[in-house]
Amino acid sequence: MVANDGHESEINDSSFKQEVVKSLSIFFPCYNEQENVTRTVEQALELLNKLSIDFEIIIVNDGSADKTGQIADELSKRDKRIKAVHHPTNLGYGAALQSGFKAASKEYVFYTDGDGQFDINELPPLLPMIAQCDIVSCYRIKRQDSFIRKLNAWCWTKLVCFLFHMKIRDIDCAFKLYKREIFDNIKLTSTGALIDTEVLARATKKGYKIIQKGVHHYPRVAGTQTGANPSVILRAFKELFKLHKQIRSGN
Repeated sequence: MVANDGHESEINDSSFKQEVVKSLSIFFPCYNEQENVTRTVEQALELLNKLSIDFEIIIVNDGSADKTGQIADELSKRDKRIKAVHHPTNLGYGAALQSGFKAASKEYVFYTDGDGQFDINELPPLLPMIAQCDIVSCYRIKRQDSFIRKLNAWCWTKLVCFLFHMKIRDIDCAFKLYKREIFDNIKLTSTGALIDTEVLARATKKGYKIIQKGVHHYPRVAGTQTGANPSVILRAFKELFKLHKQIRSGN
């Protein structure tokens, strides 16, 4: 585990009690994930049913052109603890995360992508850790992406950490746990790939504590990645320098 000062902290997670988290919202941002969404939601249900917590699962369908939205509605009809949130058109990854945060009604909120590249069973060790901090921000162990994609991610992380005075190992790792109250106290504007940077930068500015932990990353088995799209990257850079200006001016 890594504290937000960048130094390694050897802490035995089992020394903390699971009862710290009594209610939890989990959401999955999804865009054209018809082949993955059922599997990821059912895995989450299987895990959460074993934990003694009040929970809800939220599927955020970001204007998918495939059957993701239909499947989300079918899953929500099957179990009242599952909600489906729909964007009529594709609004972007940041907009999907913002919708998930707004829809979350429990004390803590966790999100991971609906593509199944993370194992939801690595969530329980994060739950006792949140007693020590406000955000548990994970980093990918042996990231399953191309060399170019990993290099771009490394450069991006170094840049945003320099700009916002953070020491985060993996800014965009889609495996994070938050105290939901954070989102009552920070204003989010990003609707694209900058969203994780914005949340962590604004949280850091407000003095929230961040702890980091490694989780495993797995190859995508279905669907197509969109994060490496040049238009997505260009949009992120434009938003980045706008965000830097906003935070420097106290907005």
